[in-house]
Amino acid sequence: MTATTTPTPQQERPAPLPTAESRGKRLLRGLRWPAAAALAGVLLYASFPPRPLWWLAVPAFAGLAWCLRGRTWKAAFGLGWCFGLGFLLPLLSWTGVDVGPLPWIALALVEALFLGAAGAGIALVARLPLWPLWAAGVWITAEAARARFPFGGFPWGKVAFGQPEGVFLPLAALGGTPLLGFAVVLCGFGLSDLVRRLIALRRVRDRGVALAAALTALPVAASVAALPLVDTAAEDGTATVAVVQGNVPRLGLDFNAQRRAVLDYHVRETERLAQRVKDGEAEQPDLVLWPENSSDIDPYVNLDAREVIDRAAKAIKAPISVGAVATADDGTPRNRQILWDPETGPGAFYDKRQLQPFGEYMPYRSFFRIFSSDVDRAGRFVPGDRTQVFDMAGAGVGPITCYEAAFDSVVRDQVRAGAQILSVPSNNATFGRSQMTYQQLAMDRVRAVEHGRPVLVPVTSGVSAVITPDGRIVQRTELFTADSLVAEVPLRSSLTPATQLGVAPELALVALGLAGLGWAGAATVRARRTRTE
Repeated sequence: MTATTTPTPQQERPAPLPTAESRGKRLLRGLRWPAAAALAGVLLYASFPPRPLWWLAVPAFAGLAWCLRGRTWKAAFGLGWCFGLGFLLPLLSWTGVDVGPLPWIALALVEALFLGAAGAGIALVARLPLWPLWAAGVWITAEAARARFPFGGFPWGKVAFGQPEGVFLPLAALGGTPLLGFAVVLCGFGLSDLVRRLIALRRVRDRGVALAAALTALPVAASVAALPLVDTAAEDGTATVAVVQGNVPRLGLDFNAQRRAVLDYHVRETERLAQRVKDGEAEQPDLVLWPENSSDIDPYVNLDAREVIDRAAKAIKAPISVGAVATADDGTPRNRQILWDPETGPGAFYDKRQLQPFGEYMPYRSFFRIFSSDVDRAGRFVPGDRTQVFDMAGAGVGPITCYEAAFDSVVRDQVRAGAQILSVPSNNATFGRSQMTYQQLAMDRVRAVEHGRPVLVPVTSGVSAVITPDGRIVQRTELFTADSLVAEVPLRSSLTPATQLGVAPELALVALGLAGLGWAGAATVRARRTRTE
């Protein structure tokens, strides 16, 4: 009998081990989309002041959309986070000026998570018809969350704050910063969709191309239509306002170690202005605005401080809004603006309501002390709980202290309380010559258009400015230079649609974003059920 043998299956050859060159190529291919997203974020940063390149925000969002379309939500989260780092790391570099890179980098990493979440949501709604609309709503939803959480929120870097000039600005008067930001983002996403469709165009007539073009053009058309809302006319007469910048003895967190020097500098500059008025070189002001922290010595209990402020008010013959560190009746420290009359002394006051976490107060102080002893340099201020409009020579002046200018509700409350002029007393000495001053000044310009009010910006070390209701800077000082500005500004009492509507535009845009996410989620569930049946 002949034995037969069963052939053995052919052994598979093992796959060749990847070479260092092939691993490097795969790594580069894997990094190209995160790098592209980060580059788009850098482009958005470049659109912010002090650079007058507001239009760069449109291609920045077009680039972000190009990176996100077709991605899973997890991949899109990572790409959105990379976009956020490209944007926020350079934008917030001023936060590390005097305390080192750790707080700055930690803040950027955390805040970028909100933009990562926005990226995930945008990728989900990008499958829907008219996706740029839903995606822009998702972005505003993320901004709304970032402006409120955690520790009261951190609205710095809202898209609207990079648009103090340019075509989109009039929309601030219609729907506030949410509508202004929505328009910029929608234009960018619409541009991305338009370019993508044109590249893939198969027919001369394509309905999708027309819709994408319409979505790109819609924000610009709406901005042009909103132009009549930007009005600079005086409705209740005018007021001559003086803005005093006394300067500080040194930079950094320890600038106020010479608190008496800071106060004396502002008294001296006010007396110089009084001499210029006497000599006919400057117009007599109806009211005078001093910056935040112009008197870090409590003038209620320190007679020397009270006497020199009285002396300055009598010299200039006008009421002064004095920024002071004061102790409230309950014994708590307050960041306070005091209305100081040349005859009767201190009167009405406004306590800053929106305090800066990790600066004016330290949340979870004992926990954060584990990472840095610098937490003990943070203040222990307590926020105020009410609006206050000063009656200064018949003009209603609404103080908004420094950091508060970033918060929609704080500014709106002062206007609704009767402010005809907005004053933003600030102290930027802590941040040296960084871009922080210019970023904050851009916010003030947007607020002027949003509420149709002149905005006066007295700063201890600069840049102080006079801003008209159309957002133009008509006078300004230089950094770290003692100076004063005198300007006639219109008094206005009418309310823009943005002021009247309040939070409604933001709620509507958030609802749009959430509706898009709900639709995308339902479509995903239906698709999964169809595949399993």
